[in-house]
Amino acid sequence: MSLVIFGYGYSSQHFVRLHGAHYAPVLATVRDPARAARMTNAACEVVAFGETINARIIPALANATHLLISAPPEENGDPVLLKFEDAIARSNIKSIVYLSTIGVYGDHGGAWIDEATPCDPTNERSRWRLRAEDAWLDLGRRTDKPAHVLRLSGIYGPGRNVFVNLRAGTAKRIVKPGQVFNRIHVEDIARAIAACFESDLVGRVWNVTDDEPAAPQDLVTHAAELMGVEPPPEQDFATAALSPMARSFYGECKRVSNRAMKEELGVTLAYPTWRQALRALFESGEGR
Repeated sequence: MSLVIFGYGYSSQHFVRLHGAHYAPVLATVRDPARAARMTNAACEVVAFGETINARIIPALANATHLLISAPPEENGDPVLLKFEDAIARSNIKSIVYLSTIGVYGDHGGAWIDEATPCDPTNERSRWRLRAEDAWLDLGRRTDKPAHVLRLSGIYGPGRNVFVNLRAGTAKRIVKPGQVFNRIHVEDIARAIAACFESDLVGRVWNVTDDEPAAPQDLVTHAAELMGVEPPPEQDFATAALSPMARSFYGECKRVSNRAMKEELGVTLAYPTWRQALRALFESGEGR
C-alpha cells in the first residue's frame, strides 16, 4: 500500500508516525519548498504544493492506493481538486480520507447532534469546508473510490495542549455560561483515519470526537491542578480580551455524538475523555 498526503500538518504527521509503517512509499505536501526539504525523512518524502507544484506529485498519485487530504479549502474551492481531480479520478486509489471540522454544523445551542443533523455554518471558512466536503464525496461516488469525511472537533495532543499554554502564561479561563466544546486527541484522529482506510464501507461523513463535551475553563482548572499551580483567574466572556477568531469559536455551542464512529466504523478511542488524555499528557512530561 502507498499513501499520498496533501497538507502535512499536525494531524497527518501523527498519522504517519503511528501508522506510516503500513504504507510505502509515503509522499506528503507542504506549501514551502524549503520546509519540504527539511521535513523529508526515511518515513515520508515531503514536497511542495502551493504556488510551486512538485513534479513528483502526479506519479505518486498514479501509484497510490490511499489518499489523505488535510489541506484547507480556499474561497474558489478545494486546492487539491482544482489541480488534481482528473489525476485522482484516473488513479488506482482505493480509499480517500478528507479531514474537515465540526464547525460545518454551526451553532445548535448546546444540543446533541450527529451526522444526520443539518449543517448551518456560521462563517465563511466553514462554508468553504462544507463545499469541499461535498466535492470529495461527489468524486468518491462518481469514481467508485470510497471517500470518507472526518469532521474533527478541537484537536490537541503532544506539544499542543493546555499544559503548553499554562507554561507559556497564555492559558485563559473564559467563562460563558452553558458553553461547551468537544475535543479529540490527535492519536484518536490517527485511529479514525486508519479505520477508514481499512474499511470496506461506502464513503460517508463521520464525527471524530471524544465522549465528553466540556466547558473550556474546566480543562484549564484540571490541568493546573495536575501541575500543582494556580489556574489563571476566571474572565467573563462578555468583557474578555479575545481576538475576533477566538471570539467566533464561542459563538457555536453543541454536543457532538461519536456513536457512529465507534459502533459503525469500529474506532476504539485511546482517550475517551479529556481527563484521561490530560493525565496521560501530564505523565509523559508535558506539564513539567
